[in-house]
Amino acid sequence: MTTLGDLTTATGLPVDIHLLLDLAIPVSDGIQAQGDLLVLPLAELADRVTVRDNAAWQEVPAGGVELLRGGTGGNAHTLVADPDTCLWTTDVDDADTLAIGVLEALAPVYLLHREHGGTGVAPGRYAVRRQRELGPPPAPAHQAERTTHRDLPRAVQARQEAPPATTRYVTD
Repeated sequence: MTTLGDLTTATGLPVDIHLLLDLAIPVSDGIQAQGDLLVLPLAELADRVTVRDNAAWQEVPAGGVELLRGGTGGNAHTLVADPDTCLWTTDVDDADTLAIGVLEALAPVYLLHREHGGTGVAPGRYAVRRQRELGPPPAPAHQAERTTHRDLPRAVQARQEAPPATTRYVTD
């Protein structure tokens, strides 16, 4: 199995010292996340993400392809692969406008990040997307409901069903 040390040696890309270089990197063929980056099997997004017919595919070089850099100049998410094992294109259409591109791997490939370490991607075709951060849902518009309860006295029910009171002035 490939270790984080193997990837850093092969690419020259550094990782933070708190990461253990001798740990094997697991390889998955499902949905995976690395920080603000998502990798999803393209078949799961067939109705949302498509590769353009005239897409320009590039081979992933030994040094990798930078897919996404963290906000405000943060660390890069880099796709790395052995020679002749992975193609990459950014010529995609995405209904959600989150896709960065699509990769096609013939052997396991890896995502490398300075702080997150490495994740392995099994052979197949995958969409690489940004994660969308959702804020809290909007507060519902508060509307007082006029409800009646059959156990309330009729006079109270009548007041609840009556239109809002208006102010009247009495004259002598």
